[in-house]
Amino acid sequence: MPLINRLAVIGVGLIGGSLARVLREKGEVGEIVGIGRGAANLQRAVELGVIDRYEHDLKSGVADADMVFLATPVCTIADIVAEIAPALADGAVLTDGGSVKEEITLRCEGLTPARAHFIGGHPIAGTENSGVDASFSALYKGKRCILTPTPRSDSVALGRVKRMWEIAGSEVVLMDPRKHDKVFAAVSHLPHMVAYSLVNAVGEYDGCDENILKYSAGGFRDFTRIASSDPTMWRDIALQNRSAVLEMMDFFAATCAELRSLVEKSDSEGLESFFRSSKNHRESIR
Repeated sequence: MPLINRLAVIGVGLIGGSLARVLREKGEVGEIVGIGRGAANLQRAVELGVIDRYEHDLKSGVADADMVFLATPVCTIADIVAEIAPALADGAVLTDGGSVKEEITLRCEGLTPARAHFIGGHPIAGTENSGVDASFSALYKGKRCILTPTPRSDSVALGRVKRMWEIAGSEVVLMDPRKHDKVFAAVSHLPHMVAYSLVNAVGEYDGCDENILKYSAGGFRDFTRIASSDPTMWRDIALQNRSAVLEMMDFFAATCAELRSLVEKSDSEGLESFFRSSKNHRESIR
């Protein structure tokens, strides 16, 4: 008996497609229904065996699904829940893959009918690529997935979502939604803001009378890889998690100002101490 009889995936791209792939590979899902607007991408998902069939209509797509996974831009998740709410089956579990949780969790819990259950989720995995062709079953293996239950969360629904991500290969961590948004503003959202800013700064620098990006080597390319991520997605994340992102950007700006001051003063000892502290922090990451 599979964990999920019918899985509805709203947004069959890297995140949604990879979850569908691994659940099918593990034999833990019966039917997979893809839901979205792009016919070509959905047809490709059928050809690849990621989904069994697809629907463009949200309500038709979630009908009789016992698990609904929303892998859409963060700004759309609550609106989609509001639209599908009347069509949800008794006992249906809704969960998402958005990287912002406080506002989404609060709104979606209020929009989900009493006969169904919403559990906020955030798989910490991804690449700079998108679309169903970018999906692969090992995306979540060895990665963390954050679930953000609240006092309103149903324990059985939480257990099912937790088990789903464990089957996908993830270590599941439970976290308060507000704490989640502060943590990921620091370790995910800020790095993207920095990478986008750095590429723009170097790409638009006009002090050398040529585009100096062509001289970038491995270090610059590795550091800025995430600046190739979907600009629309990151626009929405920045707006949805605005307060926490601004807090971290201000803190980062103060740290950059400290480093600038050390360089300006030719403070050799201070610079070495600054870089050594950073090296120690980096090497503590496991």
